[in-house]
Amino acid sequence: MAASLIRLHFHDCFVQGCDGSVLLADTASFTGERTARNNANSIRGFEVIDDAKAQVESICPGIVSCADVLAVAARDASVAVGGPSWTVNLGRRDSTTASLSLANSDLPAFTDSLDRLISLFGNKGLNARDMVALSGAHTIGQARCLTFRGRIYNNASDIDPDFANTRRSQCPNTGGDGNLAPLDLVTPNTFDNNYYSNLIARRGLLQSDQVLFSGGSTDSIVNEYSTDSSSFSSDFASAMVKMGNIDPLTGSQGEIRRLSSTFYDRTCPSALSTIRGAISAAVSREQRMAASLIRLHFHDCFVQGCDGSVLLDDTSSMNGEKNSLNNANSLRGFDVIENVKAQVESQCPGIVSCADIVAVAARDASAAVGGPSWTVKLGRRDSLTASRDLADQNLPRFTNSLSELTSSFSSKNLNQRDLVALSGAHTIGQARCFSFRDRVNSNASDIDPEFARSLREDLPCPADGSGNANLAPFDAVTPNTFDNSYFRNLVDRKGLIQSDQVLFSGGSTDSIVNEYVRDSSIFLSDFAAAMVKMGDLNPLTGSQGEIRRVCNVVN
Repeated sequence: MAASLIRLHFHDCFVQGCDGSVLLADTASFTGERTARNNANSIRGFEVIDDAKAQVESICPGIVSCADVLAVAARDASVAVGGPSWTVNLGRRDSTTASLSLANSDLPAFTDSLDRLISLFGNKGLNARDMVALSGAHTIGQARCLTFRGRIYNNASDIDPDFANTRRSQCPNTGGDGNLAPLDLVTPNTFDNNYYSNLIARRGLLQSDQVLFSGGSTDSIVNEYSTDSSSFSSDFASAMVKMGNIDPLTGSQGEIRRLSSTFYDRTCPSALSTIRGAISAAVSREQRMAASLIRLHFHDCFVQGCDGSVLLDDTSSMNGEKNSLNNANSLRGFDVIENVKAQVESQCPGIVSCADIVAVAARDASAAVGGPSWTVKLGRRDSLTASRDLADQNLPRFTNSLSELTSSFSSKNLNQRDLVALSGAHTIGQARCFSFRDRVNSNASDIDPEFARSLREDLPCPADGSGNANLAPFDAVTPNTFDNSYFRNLVDRKGLIQSDQVLFSGGSTDSIVNEYVRDSSIFLSDFAAAMVKMGDLNPLTGSQGEIRRVCNVVN
């Protein structure tokens, strides 16, 4: 693990800078770095960083970045196996994106020539001496047969025949790609300078190792490090500091990541599968439940952040959110969340928060009706309180104008594209006559006359105030399938509620609606990305809040 953590920091800094991007799992909107050619089935230590982050969050929530945790972990890993220490510069912030293509282009490969390596390191402000010193991290760790097979079977003059033969026993000419061999056979778990002695003896395991001593410009540095371990240790520490300064995010750039998709992997590994099974069953019983669970997550996050506050019942000292203007007699799915919570509690008591269950349930509800999936960040904790007043103030209303909706979403750091994408959840679900009566009885120019008539008369939803609870689907075309029909309806002036139709009303969001009509894949991708973004709204982490035993009351 010492070698793995040092390598993890190296692979982070060489792609986008030292910003924690290597830690990000893929999302609907980007393919991250973990599956890059030089990372797939190779880079490791993520669970160690997640565990360290969780411990730090419990002490100082929202303060220490994952990028800094990774930088410090590399230093401490070196020390743990007898290597040098150094002063780690701190204050990095975390990237909000990652790039598979940049990882493929920027990371050195095990087949690289000396000139190629010098060029790649030079691109990062690191010179040949830095390169040779940093390569010395291969004094510890192991490599897969896949990476050195070509070298041990090429019968070239730059490899010791006996060394090649011993490696062939673990790395056949075909098969065994994942078989491991130590990069330094002599002292494989001790951070020393034997790596350089191996190169001089033509026993570098990887081609990109041996080229450092191959009659080229770096031979003299290898010779120096092989005879003076203190010079190597000093230069390695200096180069790690220098590498750690590559393009960090600081100030207001990026974020301090608080949540992690692997948060429960060790403490409750069955949590996600349990939630998925329960949500699938609930939606199978009632298709409308998918829309209700997505809406529940939305209404939670928009009030106090994604903290499970929407689930709390009123008490003698608190008026909660369930009876606010936009929730009373409308918000539903509480029984489903309580059932899921009970199942998870029976497996992992006191571990998984209600807020996280709501977030995962929304994702699984979407997938259950043909909608997109996404990687849910986890680690939220549950609020100790709720607020009807805040719910009344912060939740968008069905009568809102486009400017009001834009302002409401902007206050939550969500832009107009997020607004339109998230509104697309109305491709499923139903609304009460109460919420669209004025629209269908208005004879306005922004509603199709026949569409209005059918709702007034056939539903019915008359102007006299009767039938308040009568339900109509947001999307009459495919009411139980998550698709882009909702946006076609808006173009046809068949948006059910006023706050839907304003998205296509001659304003700034018309172009986004048209884009989603033309290409459903863009809508689905944007919806998933916006749900991830919304799920990051002001979570409670670390020692904040609590993990409720049941979701409707505090412990």
